[in-house]
Amino acid sequence: MLFLYNIIITLADFLLKIIALFNPKMKLFVDGRKTVFEILSQKINPQDKTIWFHAASLGEYEQGLPVIEKIKEKYPSHKIVVTFFSPSGYEVRKNNNVADVTIYLPLDIKSNAQKFIKLVHPEIAFFIKYEYWPNYLNELKKYNTPTYLISGIFRENQLFFKWYGQFYRNALNTFTRFFVQNEASKQLLLQLGKTNVIISGDTRFDRVAAILEKDNSLDFISEFKNNTLTIVIGSSWPKDENLLVDYINSTSLNVKFIIAPHNIKAEQIQQLQNSITKKTVLFSEKEHKNLADFNVFIIDTIGILTKIYSYADIAYVGGGFGNPGVHNLLEPATFGVPIVIGPNFSHFAEAIDLVNLKACMSITDEKELSNAFDTLITNQNIRQEKGQTASEFVNTNKGATKMILENIKQK
Repeated sequence: MLFLYNIIITLADFLLKIIALFNPKMKLFVDGRKTVFEILSQKINPQDKTIWFHAASLGEYEQGLPVIEKIKEKYPSHKIVVTFFSPSGYEVRKNNNVADVTIYLPLDIKSNAQKFIKLVHPEIAFFIKYEYWPNYLNELKKYNTPTYLISGIFRENQLFFKWYGQFYRNALNTFTRFFVQNEASKQLLLQLGKTNVIISGDTRFDRVAAILEKDNSLDFISEFKNNTLTIVIGSSWPKDENLLVDYINSTSLNVKFIIAPHNIKAEQIQQLQNSITKKTVLFSEKEHKNLADFNVFIIDTIGILTKIYSYADIAYVGGGFGNPGVHNLLEPATFGVPIVIGPNFSHFAEAIDLVNLKACMSITDEKELSNAFDTLITNQNIRQEKGQTASEFVNTNKGATKMILENIKQK
């Protein structure tokens, strides 16, 4: 099976290079991997002590960040290597200040894995949430490298739990310990005979709780808000925006809107702006404008949404009308903001919990959206109660990072 797997990955490597000729995102995926081994040779010496973290994309990186930061404190003489699989993670966080080396992970071809592990020679390896690459895991096992899964989540529909999933189950044998988010994940691993499992919870709670200790001020957002009740719309997709724009255009309530779309391509931003009838300003055009005069602020840049949530009275988090579903709810929750989302959230434990706690309202159509917003805008008590519940939810679920740090060991 491993032989067949290697053939498939090799063929995929060839096909991806062809697709990259026509697809900009795939070009980043392919071109970014061309210099990985050269970068590693330049930045890591054979005598260096290293620790390796792998994240599939941006969400997993943010999830693992509390552990990365604490590991950096605990092992100050080690070099931290962070790898990404996806361009959407690497391109946003390639210049982070926590890792010594940030690169793409070469495709899981045996020769790549051998060369990568030899150059990096990690004393400890961490995989964040998921992604199980057999060749890399096999190489780590050969070197007896302690390997950990952090904030892991397992579901019955994964290949590990299918009758034909033995090959994928074998990949799990490498892990020294699984730090999982919930009891259901632990029970599934126990069914496979994996007893090296600790329910640590989700490290994202530690990350978002720590946000409160940082400076989240943005003068231009304060100027725009101008002490007016404000709805922040984060990570919105066109399906979200179709409903939201109708509400923005029709509401007579005294409320402002900040929209931070998931995709900030110029043509989509322009289309969104054109669809709004109220006075609208773009982040890229904010200079020399009296921002308090505008009703809608479109954020056509990345990296500041977390701080913007600190100004929200109400948050709408996008993605809930797509697949796999809603984006990160914990950032607005940590600021004590009541949340509205679309209907697709069943893959996200924190979304399920927040909905059950009534800190988050799930809507399916324009009428439900209008009712949810009108209620939260006009009823301060309901708004504050839901916001407080959201904040308490984050606070009571902290501690995963500490548990992980207490249960790891070096080679």
